[in-house]
Amino acid sequence: FDETEQKCRNVIAQFPDGEFEAESFLDDDAVQKGEPVKMHAKVTVKAGDMTMDLSGCSGERKAGINSRTLAAARIAYKALTAPTEPVNEGSFRGLKVIIPEGNIMMARYPAPMAAWSQILPMVVDTIVSALADSVPERVPAAHFGLMGNNGVFFGVNPATHRRFVVSCSSGGGWGGRPTEDGESAAVTVCQGDVRNSSVEEMEMKSPVLIKTRGLRPDSGGPGKFRGGLGSTMEILSLTEGRWNLGGTRRLKCPPWGLNGGLPGEAGLKFLRKPGEAEFGNVNATRQLVPAQTEVLIHAGSGGGWGDPLDRDPESVRWDVIEEMVSRESADENYGV
Repeated sequence: FDETEQKCRNVIAQFPDGEFEAESFLDDDAVQKGEPVKMHAKVTVKAGDMTMDLSGCSGERKAGINSRTLAAARIAYKALTAPTEPVNEGSFRGLKVIIPEGNIMMARYPAPMAAWSQILPMVVDTIVSALADSVPERVPAAHFGLMGNNGVFFGVNPATHRRFVVSCSSGGGWGGRPTEDGESAAVTVCQGDVRNSSVEEMEMKSPVLIKTRGLRPDSGGPGKFRGGLGSTMEILSLTEGRWNLGGTRRLKCPPWGLNGGLPGEAGLKFLRKPGEAEFGNVNATRQLVPAQTEVLIHAGSGGGWGDPLDRDPESVRWDVIEEMVSRESADENYGV
């Protein structure tokens, strides 16, 4: 424990001393509509010690996104100090976390917590980005940053007369980094032990057909190092059932870029019932739909790092060849 603590303190001792702040927000929480959910971090560095103060975050909400955890601060600290080292309690001795009671991150009973982990990755991004000017060589642009950016279809399978639940989860993009592009279609920083279900498994166990699962072209934020692409899924439901398709809440604060990089795309969800010509944007809970309804789920993507005009033209060319970036985007954003 002592050795791990000292390793972490040695890293922080290389950071400039001072107070650093960053802020982000959700558009709303789907209950208190139109009222942003603020995430604010103040990070203080002093001689190897680090304090993360989340007092500026929103107070408790009526929606079930409240939490009571130090996880966001600890994940951010681990990422900044020793991301590839094993974890023990010594890993966090050099960190002080301030979260007052009644904060969205330190909610009190009986505040609802049904989706308590949803905003944790965005809080981690906010904490880390506070240090973007202080230690730019360590700080990436924001990733898609919301857990649970998926669709859930459930009901009774008429072929087996058994209940089914299928979670159509798909990965999003990570932010561009000081030395390389962000990863595409990965889980969030808080989901290291989570994997996407295979298409074959979902189709075998539930009455759905996965028509498309792939990367979402042009979704990664342009930059010297491009943001990772989000994924896209098109699902056809083969029987009547109900969809949970919580709408995006990051349209006004999409995953941000750094050092001149442009933001990534927020996640989006669409639904098209039989007989309808076009997909319509949807924000639905337990919505009953007939068989042959189609759902389209776009996961969010990562922001870009650095000025897009500084990107290696050869990298842009390969992005176009690999259909990650369109010719139009190459011209408009990269001048290639």
